[in-house]
Amino acid sequence: MNENQDSYRQIVKATSLFGGVQVFNIFIAIGRSKAIAVLLGPTGMGIAGLLNTTLGLITSITSLGLGTSAVKDISSANSTENHEKIIPLVISFRRLVWATGLLGTLLTLVLSGWLSRITFGNDDYRLAFIWISITLLWNQLSSGQLVLLQGMRKLKYLARANMIGSFLGLVFVLPLYYFYGIDGIVPGIIVTSIVSMVIARFYAGKIKIGHQPVTFRETLNLGKGMLILGFAISLTGMMDQLVAYIIRIYISNTGGVDQVGLYNAGFAIINSYVGLIFTAISTDYFPALCAKSEDNISCQRTVNHQAEIAILILSPLILMFLVFINWVTIILYSSKFVAINSMIHWAILGIFFKAVGWAIGYIFLAKGAVRIYFYTYVLSSVIMLGTNILGYKYWGLEGLGIAFLVSYFLVLFPGYLIARNKYNITLDSTLIRILLLQLFLAICAFVLVKILSTPYSYLAGIVLIIISCVYSYRELDKRVSIRPYIDRLLKR
Repeated sequence: MNENQDSYRQIVKATSLFGGVQVFNIFIAIGRSKAIAVLLGPTGMGIAGLLNTTLGLITSITSLGLGTSAVKDISSANSTENHEKIIPLVISFRRLVWATGLLGTLLTLVLSGWLSRITFGNDDYRLAFIWISITLLWNQLSSGQLVLLQGMRKLKYLARANMIGSFLGLVFVLPLYYFYGIDGIVPGIIVTSIVSMVIARFYAGKIKIGHQPVTFRETLNLGKGMLILGFAISLTGMMDQLVAYIIRIYISNTGGVDQVGLYNAGFAIINSYVGLIFTAISTDYFPALCAKSEDNISCQRTVNHQAEIAILILSPLILMFLVFINWVTIILYSSKFVAINSMIHWAILGIFFKAVGWAIGYIFLAKGAVRIYFYTYVLSSVIMLGTNILGYKYWGLEGLGIAFLVSYFLVLFPGYLIARNKYNITLDSTLIRILLLQLFLAICAFVLVKILSTPYSYLAGIVLIIISCVYSYRELDKRVSIRPYIDRLLKR
């Protein structure tokens, strides 16, 4: 097996494992979204979205980006099998996780009244923020355990923790929505965070790290590198959450809470369902890229291979959503949410550009290029905020979908130019060919759905979906020889 095949196989292996996890999580998310849509309606979805967005903003500020930066340091130390370095590093990381989690909780408690007024325009949700403040600590502890599993590349444990945590979270949340309606949102957030923390701690406990005395000074010294990179990540995460927060507040003030609920529903489909491949791939992609960060040739190969696999897997899924979005919306939510269809039609095309830009963006993190990563993220945040506000102002929900497409198209080029000029990393002709062909099929599906009535749009769309599937299958088979596995499966 040559190096290229080995690279592709590792990508597909990790993707298949966590792709399965994400598919499972999607079914869980469908159940949760369906419950919110049916039991709570757009208003309930809007309230839940605003609460979770606010929590996400505070988390991005107080977590100091430790999750991503720690994965880099832990995976690098693990690749050398230097246990003397891993033990104090993990101990120091766990202490920092506790500190940042407590900081988030205290900040939410102190600012509960202000958060309620800013988010909802009144003090009615002050008590809600007080109750959910403790979830900032529990979520940080849970995230810390998952980071350890990821950094040590214990992918099976990580997969199980995600799956079981998601399932049990849904089991406990559904009765709360059923019996208490909108009043069950806050208890649901609390219960979900507790379940996630317990499950993550259980699987992280299976890793035998060992123990040795680590002083406070040693903790600071070991944590310095994580904190420097993490601070930049925290700032970018804060900007990301702040942009999401401002957009939702703008939509709420302009169109109402119901519009926020529709917006959340639309982008849950884009980011959670269609974008599941990013979560699946990134789990192993970032640690693998960190291990090769000193070799630009290896980095380039990994980035291109990663982007190729992402597009080949995503493209048929994108076309399916383009063609059958009306059915998808009704199945996932209800007929009350069909207003998001036009938004999704535009936004889903942006996934192609996001796939390439996403693969490139990890280069700066893997190499520890803090300033470059920060400045490119600032630029992308400004573009995202500006396009979304303008899009909603002039075209409503559909404009938000157009903004998603335009922003990811514009954001792709600065990151690529910097990577090419600084690290000599370029996009292979093979990747460009795959991108353009699958994008062409998606645009054809987009146009046909717009101009043709049913059932003709479905028939034409199905033909395009089949073409995309066949092409993706052939390209994947060239890289990882999947045909023998399928043949063996069919024989069984």
